[in-house]
Amino acid sequence: MAGGFIALALGAIGVALPIMPTVPFLLLAAFCFARSHPEWAQRLYEHPTYGPGLRDWRDRSAISRKAKVSAILAMTAGVGFTWLTVGFPYVWISLAVLTIAGSWIWTRAE
Repeated sequence: MAGGFIALALGAIGVALPIMPTVPFLLLAAFCFARSHPEWAQRLYEHPTYGPGLRDWRDRSAISRKAKVSAILAMTAGVGFTWLTVGFPYVWISLAVLTIAGSWIWTRAE
């Protein structure tokens, strides 16, 4: 249950901070709550904004096209931000994350 609360808190922070992901933490929270407090997991799955994405992942391991494009655009902006703020060689880390994670995200079912 503690893991669910921590993941839920990190997901809530991700709602306010554009650089922090939201849905992966909510997926982790739903996973933790499903074993410790199923009612709370169900509340996450029924959430009007995040519920459809969580259910798609739970049922089909799918990510909507809108979510894919948003994630890849956010990672691309992160590369630009890294380049402008700390520059080389650190931008290579952001590029590696974009390449690896972006490729994985894009190849998921829709």
